Amino acid sequence: MKIIPLFTTLLLLCSLRSIAQEDENKVVSKFDFIPGEKVVFYDDFTAENIGDFPLQWNTNSSGEIVTYGKYPGRWFQMTGGGYYIPEAKEKFTDNFTVEFDLIPLNTLNIDYLYNINFIFVSGTLSNPNEGGAVPGKAGTSFTPGYDAINWTNWSEKDGGYKDDGSAAFMFTAGEKYHIAFWIQKQRIRMYANETKVLDLPRGLIAGYTYNIFRIQTTDELKPLIANFKIAAGLPDMRNKLLTEGKLISYGIQFDVNSDKIKPESYATIKEIAQILKDNATLKIKIIGHTDSDGDEALNLDLSKRRSISVKEELNNTFGIDNARIETEGKGETQAIAPNDNMINKAKNRRVEFIKL
Repeated sequence: MKIIPLFTTLLLLCSLRSIAQEDENKVVSKFDFIPGEKVVFYDDFTAENIGDFPLQWNTNSSGEIVTYGKYPGRWFQMTGGGYYIPEAKEKFTDNFTVEFDLIPLNTLNIDYLYNINFIFVSGTLSNPNEGGAVPGKAGTSFTPGYDAINWTNWSEKDGGYKDDGSAAFMFTAGEKYHIAFWIQKQRIRMYANETKVLDLPRGLIAGYTYNIFRIQTTDELKPLIANFKIAAGLPDMRNKLLTEGKLISYGIQFDVNSDKIKPESYATIKEIAQILKDNATLKIKIIGHTDSDGDEALNLDLSKRRSISVKEELNNTFGIDNARIETEGKGETQAIAPNDNMINKAKNRRVEFIKL
């Protein structure tokens, strides 16, 4: 009988345990966020000058557009306690998503995020004080604390607060997070980076139209946000690709002026991969599009590289045969909206999938 050395046995066990843990992580991963189909509000804070308050927002306090050395780009810093509301003019619908980047900062040198509220409100956009300390006719609030995110909801018909709860999660001060909320009628899911933090089947109280997203802060907090987007409608990717032959996706995001795919794009690409796996004869063309900012030739090249990146992700991560996928870049040449404001530019930055 061949005797395996103890060291080799331990190494083998560790390897098997590592593989098991990797598989376990894949099984328990619940990052399923897919952005809404239609962009109804977008602000990357490039329309105004550094030091200005962004024109698309309302507040009863103060704030300014800044830069932050650790993380490049434009950031909106909320510098005083009060409410901050993006004035989205279009309706959110029953199904919508809210996304933004967040850097928690404060003046007390506390190393975690606390005392900030992310609130969905059924109310009047022109009257932020409606309801007083409990905003609107109904609402649901998420409040990060030391090591948990607490939530509660309320409504006029319930005479105030109704349900509440919490989930373990800590936001570290000075670090960047991608925050996302996915609303499907009463259901709310909250994500931080690639983690689904909360999934509340009855998070919103029925019978109300939720049309306001509100951030509430205190004086000692100085949070930064960037790349704020609200998108409405539940994308039916399978039907659009298989039946209509064309899918426009805003769920695949890239780093600025780069073909590097952001992690929050995972669920959208996974859904595309599943459609291809379920339809073995389906072939597609991936087409990248940009807005008109910057040099036209550079935009064309960028759109080509981005479409190739999506193809490589489908192949490398999900095993889709490269022979089933063509790629193309159109740059800024096929805009679907005028490049005259940030919302329309966001609509033009997209990835299209064409059935061949």
